[in-house]
Amino acid sequence: MRAGSGNAAVLGTAATLTETTTFTGLGELPHFNPDDDRDPLHPAVAGLRAAIKDADAVLICTPEYAGGLPGSFKNLLDWTVGGGEIYGKPVAWINASSVAAPTGGRDAHDSLRKVLTYAGAKIVDEACARIPVSRAVVADGQVADPDLRGRIAVAVQRLREGV
Repeated sequence: MRAGSGNAAVLGTAATLTETTTFTGLGELPHFNPDDDRDPLHPAVAGLRAAIKDADAVLICTPEYAGGLPGSFKNLLDWTVGGGEIYGKPVAWINASSVAAPTGGRDAHDSLRKVLTYAGAKIVDEACARIPVSRAVVADGQVADPDLRGRIAVAVQRLREGV
């Protein structure tokens, strides 16, 4: 959700490499409450679930915050469990944490794996990658560095192969 986010730049770059839809409604999702996980769903939740349902695969890029997933992103994942749209869906992630991050994103990866496995997603391990992206290589919502773009392209191709 941060302006100039390296994670958003990774997803923006991935979108230029393949036909994708980027979910941009993270900030509009209500706090997860099981009592609200029924029709009629909040429009942002309905949009999230429809985007997942329509996707051939899901690519995630999220920072690690305070040793785990940011609360807003965990909230998004909580909304995916009850609908079942992510069940059996190929999923991978790219961690864009800089090399200065204490765990290099490992704790976020562990949290993602735990929640996505619980939700029944098909994790494509070969497509999961750690590609450190500093703010210095982000321009116009894209990763400008050609080597990093190439690494993102490889991860996207591996995810597509896992479909």
